[in-house]
Amino acid sequence: MNAKELKKYFPILDQEVNGHPLVYLDSAATSQKPVQVIEALNDYYRHSNSNVHRGVHTLGNRATDLYEGARDKVRKFINAASTKEIIFLRGTTTALNLVAQSYGRANVKESDEIVITTMEHHSNIIPWQQLAKATGATLKYIPLQEDGTISLEDVRNTVTPNTKIVSVMMVSNVLGTINPIEEITKIAHENGAVMVVDGAQAAPHLAIDVQKLNCDFFAFSGHKMCGPTGIGALYGKQDLLEEMEPVEFGGEMIDFVGLYESTWKDLPWKFEGGTPIIAGAVGLGAAIDFLSEIGLDNIEQHEHKLASYAMDTLSDIPGIVIFGPQRGKERASVVTFNLDDVHPHDVATVLDAEGIAVRAGHHCAQPLMKWCQVSATARASFYLYNTEEDIDRLAASLLKTKEYFSDVF
Repeated sequence: MNAKELKKYFPILDQEVNGHPLVYLDSAATSQKPVQVIEALNDYYRHSNSNVHRGVHTLGNRATDLYEGARDKVRKFINAASTKEIIFLRGTTTALNLVAQSYGRANVKESDEIVITTMEHHSNIIPWQQLAKATGATLKYIPLQEDGTISLEDVRNTVTPNTKIVSVMMVSNVLGTINPIEEITKIAHENGAVMVVDGAQAAPHLAIDVQKLNCDFFAFSGHKMCGPTGIGALYGKQDLLEEMEPVEFGGEMIDFVGLYESTWKDLPWKFEGGTPIIAGAVGLGAAIDFLSEIGLDNIEQHEHKLASYAMDTLSDIPGIVIFGPQRGKERASVVTFNLDDVHPHDVATVLDAEGIAVRAGHHCAQPLMKWCQVSATARASFYLYNTEEDIDRLAASLLKTKEYFSDVF
């Protein structure tokens, strides 16, 4: 099934914006939702809405089966060994914070190091900053190469036997860089550190095998992979999760509560305090079914062609600067750019007038913007429903933008 056929499953894409057919190029921020996900949510609320686990009535059992069934779909999607290793949370941000607050607070001390990179999303910087402040540990950064990639030699030079946590995004939401997680994990483990992976931009686009990666934690969000907002998952190796303490307390996660002492449920429920994100899990399960039917390998192949086509097409526009790996280099389906001296917000505004949705700003990556020596950029990001024609529309509108601002100034 090609991208034009897939577009038919996404009702939001069948509309005009400002008098033009919509071209949605902002999937790195959030993807659009197919009818299969929308209908799964609708069906849940119409026929199965109930709280899970505690009830014995029919709706409660039905909701529990859907919720736990979604957990098993996540397990298979990333090839985890057990559903005990899959924690449902609000998304990548919550998952990374959980690792920092639970595992980090218990295992990191003043003489230790935490290692990340300059390209990280704020969600994979701030939790480690806060952990370093709380424990007195040292926060270190793996430097970037000139093209925005990571050198394994630099990883080896940065990670030491004092390093307790290495946390790296698998795919950059700005540069499109695909990081060598399996190799970085090996270096982390050789030094006795655990490996945390921000998989927010990887899970929607690449086939993920956490056992092959051998990472200790892997976090991702549903809304970037055709699922609903407000749902995501944390994978953690079972032995590590068993040792960790929860950071949210209340209903659902308890085994026994006394006046002065309480005990927790087994994995994975001890980390899921309060009423779970039931509908979100159902929607995420439907999204996984949809993506699995298409095939992650097919999605990756399609997006690789789109990324190459976009690089070739946009690089020919005079005055454009593209950040990250250049033509001929492996990159994800994200192209971040600036056009002459036109502010990215002005670029995005003109493109919106043409019915083209792109993102403009610092993309929750202010340290990376500083490294790029800019305050902001424009970003076009592609997904399974985008076509080469969408990129042609973008290129033509960028030329119009360039001409417009040349006339103005």
